[in-house]
Amino acid sequence: MVVGLLSSDDIKIFTAIAEGVKQNPEAAIKEIAAKLPDNIESYPYFTVVLLVDGLAGVGEEITMLASYIFEQMLHKKIKLVGGCAGDDMQFERTFVFSDDMVATDAVSICLLASKMPLFTAVKHGHSPMSRPLRVTRAKGNVVYEVDGRSAWEVWKEETRGAVEKSGIDIEKLDKSSLTELVLGNYELGLPSEKEGEYKVRFPLSINDDGSLNFSCGITEGSVFRIMDGSNIENQINAAGEAARMARQSAENEGYSDFAGLFVFECGVRLMLLGNDFYKSVEQYKKALPGIPVLGFETYGEIRLEPGQFSGFHNTTSVILLLPKGDKGTWGGEKGVK
Repeated sequence: MVVGLLSSDDIKIFTAIAEGVKQNPEAAIKEIAAKLPDNIESYPYFTVVLLVDGLAGVGEEITMLASYIFEQMLHKKIKLVGGCAGDDMQFERTFVFSDDMVATDAVSICLLASKMPLFTAVKHGHSPMSRPLRVTRAKGNVVYEVDGRSAWEVWKEETRGAVEKSGIDIEKLDKSSLTELVLGNYELGLPSEKEGEYKVRFPLSINDDGSLNFSCGITEGSVFRIMDGSNIENQINAAGEAARMARQSAENEGYSDFAGLFVFECGVRLMLLGNDFYKSVEQYKKALPGIPVLGFETYGEIRLEPGQFSGFHNTTSVILLLPKGDKGTWGGEKGVK
């Protein structure tokens, strides 16, 4: 367990939680929004830390709903960061909490209303490896067929060469090993709004009929590529790149002194890196030396800036960087400590 304490004259904090997110994510977000103040004067910047049941399978949906509903009800542009709760890769039951309430099938939020902007970034270490593929049958977060065939059969076909180069017989792996060695390394990549960049989607598990379970809905008809995440150096460097991107955004706005760094990092990255995971943490320290770092592993990461059309990610590092108060007040009593 890790604990961090945030003290600030420049940030007001509000928390809320709602259950029933799997069956009705819109109702859950509206319930939370109704608990938040609709007018916070002198705090123009709103950043929402969004935490979701990691097995509800509504990561993408809840992210987009939260962005739209919060902006409508709070009358402010909203930044979203956060992630889906995990359970040490057991995929049995996950929990979120707020104040003294702990719940599954739930979403909790922490609204940071601040006098200065907070800065976010996201990065993954995967690269496309397969030909373009199409989801031809899917329902919710389950993909049944790709190019008219069993999803798992297509995955095996497209990744077999890479897996066998590692000396592994894909046909002899048990389900646990398939998740770690195949699904974790070779994930679904959807084209993003930026040319040549992809949003990664982690296949959580394989069903007996060869369908694949994901941590969010996958739209039938989507064109994607299977991504290669087996390059350990790329995975390690992705963490540092995310931190540098957040720092650069802050410096572009005139902030160069920072109070802390929050990290929402996919549990699959821990699985991929194994004993090298500490090198990923070292990247944050190199990018932002002397800055406290606090974070945890998730089953899906959230980072949505105003104007973006998708903010749910897998196998990424998501960063929330807190500057030390208003420009020109560093070193005084104001600011974040």
